[in-house]
Amino acid sequence: MLVSCLDNSDRNDYLSDRMRTAYAFLREADLASLPLGRTDIDGDAVFANVQEYETVPAADKLMEAHRRYYDVQYVVAGEELLQYAPLDGLAAAAPFDEEADFGLFETPDAPSAVALHAGDLAVLALEDAHKPGCALHAPSPVRKIVVKVLA
Repeated sequence: MLVSCLDNSDRNDYLSDRMRTAYAFLREADLASLPLGRTDIDGDAVFANVQEYETVPAADKLMEAHRRYYDVQYVVAGEELLQYAPLDGLAAAAPFDEEADFGLFETPDAPSAVALHAGDLAVLALEDAHKPGCALHAPSPVRKIVVKVLA
């Protein structure tokens, strides 16, 4: 699944060498046994953040976005709702943290959403604000790998 506006279609190469490295890692690594936290794949160009958390109601969260890294979000176990919207025009909820490549933004009135189940992934580009970790039906545990791919 790729959802984007046509104006952004030439901006992103979802089959670049770095993206292929991310996909290969997700196919070949023993994702269930990776320790929580950062796992290096290709230095700062491609690395994984292993997470475990309980999903929460979407209304309890803000949107997030990044300026340097794509997110390849892969659900290892569990399920969640991922909301997303174009970043352009969203109000910042806090100053952008350049070092962490992380910003929080207000949620638009009608964000799009996709349900992610174990084995599903979503690729989010720099122009995509997103709200992962939302409860699909009720709060539930999730194990997720977020591969960060340098744009």
